[in-house]
Amino acid sequence: MPRWKALPEELDPQIREFTGQLRRLVDRSGLSIAAVADRTGYSKTSWERYLNGRLLAPRGAIVALGEVTGTNQAHLNTMWELAERAWSRAEMRHDMTMEAIRITQARAALDEAGGPPGHGRSRPSGAVGTAGPVAGTGGSPSVPAQRGSLPRVPQQPQTGPGAAPGHGLPPAVAFAAGIGGQPPPTRRDSGGGRRPAVIAAVVVGVLLAVTGAVLLIGRDGDSAGAEAANTPSPTPTTSAPVLPAGVECSGSTCAGQDPEDMGCGGEHVRTLSSATVGTSVIEVRYSETCAAAWARITKAAPGDVVEITAGDAGQNGTADATTAAYTPMVAVKRIADVRACATLASGTQGCTADVSE
Repeated sequence: MPRWKALPEELDPQIREFTGQLRRLVDRSGLSIAAVADRTGYSKTSWERYLNGRLLAPRGAIVALGEVTGTNQAHLNTMWELAERAWSRAEMRHDMTMEAIRITQARAALDEAGGPPGHGRSRPSGAVGTAGPVAGTGGSPSVPAQRGSLPRVPQQPQTGPGAAPGHGLPPAVAFAAGIGGQPPPTRRDSGGGRRPAVIAAVVVGVLLAVTGAVLLIGRDGDSAGAEAANTPSPTPTTSAPVLPAGVECSGSTCAGQDPEDMGCGGEHVRTLSSATVGTSVIEVRYSETCAAAWARITKAAPGDVVEITAGDAGQNGTADATTAAYTPMVAVKRIADVRACATLASGTQGCTADVSE
């Protein structure tokens, strides 16, 4: 049974060649994938993806593999840079293809939803059709209303500069308001003495009605203004960050999690600082995508302990029979707060230098 699976047919030739070189390095070293993972500090799952062409190995993994297999780093880095450019071009082509597919689907959906004007729209119940004569307008029929148009409003009494003073108002009201020039005509009869009293009563009634309307409008306006002032403004909400495919956590949700299992390694990680403690090397590994960091120790002996701290938070890991180990993650708000330290089985201790923002 062959050791390696066939690489995907659609893989870029440059990436195919680079992946083949990695396979040959592993074959010549005589190491299993599990042993490569132990010695480089990258998980077995990640190396299976790298060596099967499903994911481009990050530069840190390539550097670690070169150290483990004794390969010239300059040549290996050159091959990686060419593969990284090809991978970026492939991702761009994929994004453009997916965008074209979405545009085509959107156009098709719009074409299916389209139709002749007015199709699918029915007249709402109670819509105005042909209206009959309006009472008080002389019995003239109104014009049939068209869809989307406003109903006809009965003509109001003429007012304005061209209208006669008091036109359209009862004579008594016009005279009382000072609009008309002449008092309303009176009829002499046996009850003529009561006519002035009736007119006065009408005037008083009109004035009371106008005053009540003004007070009512003012009160409604004040209450509406107070209600608007007391209505709390909506509190803006913050949505959760959108994570790339394969990344399972961010910030506080990453605390205590394995960085490789959560997808924070690979192309999402970089080394902030490193230091040599005895014969071991410790590194601060940081993923901006996950807003989290962890510590890694290589060239370690069984019993060596590595620790990562970020402010008051901390995690540690212990090397066993392998020569590498890493800690669970801590959430990071300021990278200047992150530090990795190691306590070797021999008693030697050391930490990385402070990281600048």
